Formats: sequence, structure tokens, C-alpha cells
Amino acid sequence: MSDEYECETCTETFWYREDCEEHMSDYGHWPKCESCTRVFRTRRACNQHMNATDHWAPRFECESCSREFRSQSAANQHMAAVGHWAPKIPCETCNLRFRTIEDADQHMKIQAHYSNYCQSCKKRFANENALRMHLNSKIHRGKNITCPFCKDNYTNASGLTHHLERGSCRNAPALNRETILRIIRERDPHGTITNRQIEWHEENTGQFSATDRAFNGSSWECYLCHRDFRTAGALNSHLNSSVHKQKVYHCPNVESKCGKQFSTLAALFNHLESESCSFMRFERVQQQVGDVFQGRRAIALRA
Repeated sequence: MSDEYECETCTETFWYREDCEEHMSDYGHWPKCESCTRVFRTRRACNQHMNATDHWAPRFECESCSREFRSQSAANQHMAAVGHWAPKIPCETCNLRFRTIEDADQHMKIQAHYSNYCQSCKKRFANENALRMHLNSKIHRGKNITCPFCKDNYTNASGLTHHLERGSCRNAPALNRETILRIIRERDPHGTITNRQIEWHEENTGQFSATDRAFNGSSWECYLCHRDFRTAGALNSHLNSSVHKQKVYHCPNVESKCGKQFSTLAALFNHLESESCSFMRFERVQQQVGDVFQGRRAIALRA
């Protein structure tokens, strides 16, 4: 009695070689090269050929286990059937990945791994700028900037400057956007933050009040920019704001050619506090506001 003979492709076994070969011929079970048309009598010979000619077909691996497949669709079918898809949702801080958004959120919340996350407030933000604005708000900064005239406290330099430019300081009623600009110009001979102009015409500092002619039948319309407002009071607030004033200040960041211009000193400070052009840190702006309003030397904002 001879040894059993096994088909080179399937698991069938036979007592006689002739029966085994007949089976492989009938069912096309002779080992075939995975790339060319050659057929071999044994799996070993076929493998030797594919090794020598690099005729192995591409393998598509399961993302979780060690199984390989001849096609991506076969691999996908396997991973879908047994739940072997690899986690694809990344943590915003570490290298971990998760299968669901809910799992990723739970991890980032517990570990404080949101990329724009305030740990003390347990609150996340859409982007880095929004987080920075939150961290620089009164929630975290308090009110540490004191008006040098009325001693009221403000959160930041732009808040203090807005208070003075509006002419609302009870101990310095003569200060407003125009008078502050005159003072700044005298101390800024090199145009560090003020725009150089051949001739300066002082702007009207009176209050504007819209008449009934500004009502266009459905809303109150600004005759300069044609924006619509729901009430006359809203239009008046717009007209008396700095929206249509000349842009007399500019960002001092000449190295990066920022080029942004502003109609108020408060707007310039707000731009610097945002750190959007990376000229100076928020804290540095707060340190220099006192020099701007109370100093006697020429203005030279430095990062």
C-alpha cells in the first residue's frame, strides 16, 4: 500500500498518485504562478519559480490580524465581517487612535488631550486663536490694567484705550480719539505706529444723529456704506463709531510686512494682543500701554 497523495491546492487526499493527478487536472488544481500563466506539478516548484522571478501577487493585509488576501475587496470583506478595521480617529494630542468619535472624545476629555482645550474651564475651542482669546479674557486675566486717570480697572490694554478714546473717562474728559492721536503723533516722529500724512485735518468729534431720511422704508441705512440697521439707535451707534474714520495707525511689525491699518489706537492694541502677526506677546502689550499714555519719551514699541 502506497502513502497518501495530497492535492497541491485543496485538502483532498488519494491512495494513488494517478487518482490525485487526475483530480488536479479535472479541477484545475495544479499550482499556478500568481503572475504569469505557468503551471507546476508541485507547490514547491511553483514557489521556487515565483521567488526567482518575483512573480508573487500583491498581498492585502488585514488591518488587525495577520491574515493576507489576494485583493483589497477580499480584505475589506474579512475586516467588515469580523470587525477588524483598524482605529482611524486620532487623538488631537497623543498617538492613540480610536474606532469611534465618541471613544476619541471620551479619551481626550479625560486626559485633557484636546488640542485647543482650557483645562481649568473644561472647555474646548474651535482653534488656537479662540483658545488664546479665552485665556486672555477677564475669566483668566481678571482686570489688572488700571486707568491712570480714573483708576477704573480693565482686562487689557485695548479695553483701557477704548475707554479713553471714547472720551468716557470722568477724570480726563478732554481725552478722545482726536486728542490722543495728536499726543501720539508728537511722540512718534518716526512713524512707528502712526501713518505719515502730508497734511492732517482734524476730524469732527461731534455726535451724529440720523434723520428720518435715513429710513428707506424697511430699515435705517448708512449713507456711507449702505449697511442696514433695524433701529435709528443702532444706525447712530454705527455713525458715531470709528468704522468710517481715517486709518491713522498701523502695525509696527515691519519685518513681517504685516501692513494692517487701524482707525483707533484701541484697534491697534487689540491686533497686537491677538498675536496674529507674532510681533509681541499679550503680556508685553499690557506692559507697554502705560508708556504710551504716561511716558514722555518717543514711542518705540518693541517685541
